[in-house]
Amino acid sequence: MILSTSLNGFADHGARTWETANGSVVSVLPTWFGFQSPGRGAPQGTAPEGSGVVVSFTSDEQSSFILTAAHVVDQATRVQIRDSNGGSLSDAEVVWSDPDSDIALLKTTRARPAFRLKTQPSTPGQHVCVIANPFGLGISMSCGIVSGPHRRGIGFNTLEDFIQTDAAVNPGASGGALVNADGELLGMVAAIFTKEADIDAGINFAISTELIVERIKQLEIP
Repeated sequence: MILSTSLNGFADHGARTWETANGSVVSVLPTWFGFQSPGRGAPQGTAPEGSGVVVSFTSDEQSSFILTAAHVVDQATRVQIRDSNGGSLSDAEVVWSDPDSDIALLKTTRARPAFRLKTQPSTPGQHVCVIANPFGLGISMSCGIVSGPHRRGIGFNTLEDFIQTDAAVNPGASGGALVNADGELLGMVAAIFTKEADIDAGINFAISTELIVERIKQLEIP
């Protein structure tokens, strides 16, 4: 009976988290040099599609700004967005990219439901979920725990402050959201730690909102 109650609690939590947060995560589709449409010709080590997180820098509940990983869009000649419920593609402009921290900011012409961009604490054992676009299959969710906060010196980026999680992350999830039980943004998915292949090994990293806020505050957001 105790086990059943616990499992039901997790199921209810996951459904609530998804309902709260999924509308603020999008698929990011870059088009690469020499091609006319996304999904072909991705540079080696880069997934054909990525993910993005709609963020608000004010108290507004909607925004036209989207965070993604810089490595998703840095070599693209065109960037397009697909909403979590599918539908047609819309163009996005790369307005800022910071390769030192692997953070990029996109802007679209249409506002979407947004995460409020603010620092959020994370602690080992905290239940979290990744909402992203793995393998370009569309926005989906996987859940796990915070394995460790404030991971630095790993070697992915010059500037690092990662949240380590065992929630499943696969190619295409870069730029996706790491959220807490209430659907609040804790970090942006950026890296998988593996020596052999680019597959989920249970040691995954999201750039903390602390570092995102620190890096992005240098911008004059209109």
